Amino acid sequence: MFPQMKAWQAYRQVATQTASPAQIVLLLYNGIIRFLEQARLGFGSDDPKEFNETINNNIQRAQAIINEMNQALNMTEGGEFAQKMRGLYDYLDRVLQESNVSKTETGILEVIKHATVLRDAWAEMLQQGGGNADADAMARLQSANANGAAPLPRLSP
Repeated sequence: MFPQMKAWQAYRQVATQTASPAQIVLLLYNGIIRFLEQARLGFGSDDPKEFNETINNNIQRAQAIINEMNQALNMTEGGEFAQKMRGLYDYLDRVLQESNVSKTETGILEVIKHATVLRDAWAEMLQQGGGNADADAMARLQSANANGAAPLPRLSP
């Protein structure tokens, strides 16, 4: 293994071990976006095996993060925010599943837009000191949608 790779892996390990829970959420949103951008690269491959593996493997990695975040929601104490996030994570997982089965880029692009809105709102909340994480995050998500970001889908309970 190259020395730079070892240094990067050591940095990532220390970063995740010393990050606050809120910072870990930001890292997870970044991971979703990164894996989906990698999946998009698969659409440019002429080799059918590479095409399918690149798209499938990276979508599944993004889904694994989404599902882990979904399962980590505290439904008892999270109130309305946790319920909305549960519905959103379920929706994003379904969109990615459909995109993976049909090998189309549309769903990937949609999830990237939503994950970017979530990531940016979360990063802004962290920069402003956190406060009441649930209320701040919900307000920023609503504000981001009001300011022209991709709208969050309507979700049934």
